[in-house]
Amino acid sequence: MSEFRLTKFSHGGGCGCKIAPSVLSNILQSGFAAPENKQLLVGNASNDDAAAYDLGNGTALISTTDFFMPIVDDAFSFGKIASANAISDVYAMGGKPILAIAILGWPVEKLPAELAQQVLEGARNICMEAGIPLAGGHSIDSPEPIFGLAVSGLVDIKNLKRNNTAKEGDLLFITKPIGVGILATAQKREKISDEHLTQLIKQLTTLNKAGEALGKISGVNAMTDVTGFGLIGHLIEMAEGSGLSAEISYASIPFLESAKIYQQQKIGPDATFRNWNSYSAKVGFGAGVNVTEAFHLLPDPQTNGGLLIAVAPDSINEVIDVFESFGLEAFAQPIGKLQAKTEKIVQVI
Repeated sequence: MSEFRLTKFSHGGGCGCKIAPSVLSNILQSGFAAPENKQLLVGNASNDDAAAYDLGNGTALISTTDFFMPIVDDAFSFGKIASANAISDVYAMGGKPILAIAILGWPVEKLPAELAQQVLEGARNICMEAGIPLAGGHSIDSPEPIFGLAVSGLVDIKNLKRNNTAKEGDLLFITKPIGVGILATAQKREKISDEHLTQLIKQLTTLNKAGEALGKISGVNAMTDVTGFGLIGHLIEMAEGSGLSAEISYASIPFLESAKIYQQQKIGPDATFRNWNSYSAKVGFGAGVNVTEAFHLLPDPQTNGGLLIAVAPDSINEVIDVFESFGLEAFAQPIGKLQAKTEKIVQVI
């Protein structure tokens, strides 16, 4: 099956498939007044990672879905990546995933069924790593290959994390480097080296398991995962949703050095430009920042990106302990802070 390169059968890939934020905002507008539901703790009223529903026993059900077109050519890896990305939304809210069902669209006249079976095998592999069953799903014949999961999770309500509850003075941490959108585009254009492809797949298939442990820290005031809107987009959602602004140190942000190599060759996803066009008016830059480079990296769409965490200063040691227990020591330094609202939602210094 190696002659079938999945990325050649889709116009987008990974979380770069997301509809541009400005367009999505128009789509989600509604004049329909939904009936009040006191059990719905998190729903459409915010731009959060998943829905959360109060089960009435101190526990909330977390419900999410995520799917996209291939970001890599290998079918087994695609299944793993799409699954890890979908499960991440539960971790991003401090939850424990418990169940997944699959969402599969497959161009049956273009691609063999055996490849779709490999996608599902990749999903089973990641679900097993997360300790949950892949318990069913739904499939359709579609013009392009699509795969993802609908995932359910549980969380004690007191540990439920949202993306819009940060507090002034919180420090910002991130648990993965930025740049996989650039690497994925290099792969699609057949420009990526074997070493960098291995690096890409490893990051894309790494579960954000630390989210469940971080959810138990009361001083973690807000949390989200960085996906298709890039670091800058998800940070703006967090800061703006919390009624604050953010200041981030460009030199402190972990970037994949390999991504910078391809960025200098003018390789990058189209979604970067869509993201930047949606968010640029809310971002300011200090005099020492390489704005050209930052333009390509900060809005770079991430797939199964790291957790972005807003932490009260007196809880930093607890967070670092969790980082160390999950092998995230390299990310135990803050990249910025949240502060009172200013003219720009994010200031990059």
